Amino acid sequence: MADKKKRGSLRKLVGGIVAKIATASGPASGDGESTTATLVAEWPLPPSATLGSAMRLKGIEREVRARLPWVVRKFAKAETGRVVLRMLKTDADAFQAASATISSTLQGIETLPVLPREAEDILTISARERHKWLRDGRLKSTGTRTVKMRGRSKAVTFHVFDPRHIEDILDRDLATGWREEDALEVTENRRRGAGKAALTRAGKRERKAGPARKSGKDDSPPPKLEGWDIFEADGLLR
Repeated sequence: MADKKKRGSLRKLVGGIVAKIATASGPASGDGESTTATLVAEWPLPPSATLGSAMRLKGIEREVRARLPWVVRKFAKAETGRVVLRMLKTDADAFQAASATISSTLQGIETLPVLPREAEDILTISARERHKWLRDGRLKSTGTRTVKMRGRSKAVTFHVFDPRHIEDILDRDLATGWREEDALEVTENRRRGAGKAALTRAGKRERKAGPARKSGKDDSPPPKLEGWDIFEADGLLR
């Protein structure tokens, strides 16, 4: 009985896989060609465009899709080292138009500004480090971009960066040196802060000790000896 149930489950599983394959392939036409055949076009993405970042690759994909009609966007995808467009053969006209748009968009894609999250991913830095290095001029902005984020009532403005500047920082490993400089600065600031705190505590102790010493002095006139007036009147000290 258990063997019959297992064989039945196996037949259902195999049948489901075959059905999915048949659905994906589609029925063949009279000339033996599948009616769901796809058209594929590819464009190379050089390392200078992606800078080795999966987030940068996703940003390029968003840039490409933003130039395409809404119904076509999902067919364009950025993969490692390339951008691929896959569409049904029945959409040949839309495929040609989309291909032309993608080719135009990818011309000079290496100069596409680097977004903040992409810079963090490429350089392996934190958002705090990005903000700090941007403020002190080590990380140079090429301008700002303002976008309306989904789910937010206000637009967001952020700095963007030249990809060649980011590439230079990456190649020279400047981020590591900047991080070490920041650590030394923090240590020095802590040392100075500790010294100032010690001086402040010492000054407070002296200010407290001053009134205590003054309070020990007696400004009242010296006590007068009893009978001194009579003694002085007799002239015994003359």
